[in-house]
Amino acid sequence: MHTIDLLLQQQQPQGGGFGFLIMMVAIFVIMWLFMIRPQQKKQKQIRQFQNSIEVGTKVVTGGGIYGTVKRIDNNTNKIEVEIARGVAIEVDRSYVYADLTSLQSQANQPQK
Repeated sequence: MHTIDLLLQQQQPQGGGFGFLIMMVAIFVIMWLFMIRPQQKKQKQIRQFQNSIEVGTKVVTGGGIYGTVKRIDNNTNKIEVEIARGVAIEVDRSYVYADLTSLQSQANQPQK
């Protein structure tokens, strides 16, 4: 008779279902705060930079090529980037990022 009682106790649901649900929600919130939200902010900054590119801006392409914007074609969403004197390539606007070295040098310059 003791084995039957033991089997019945094992089949009864334990009181941990609600606690498990709370833990899963907490894990999702933590992931959102530390991973998803910062990535969304970074993507927004990149889009803002890409939309504000002007001729003369120093940029880096998605392939790691450094250059200066020489021409912007808003109709085709392409940018002409000069990578060496007299050598220019055409790049899609979505593959152009800020040149961090030029941003850092501007930040280090004394304010007027």
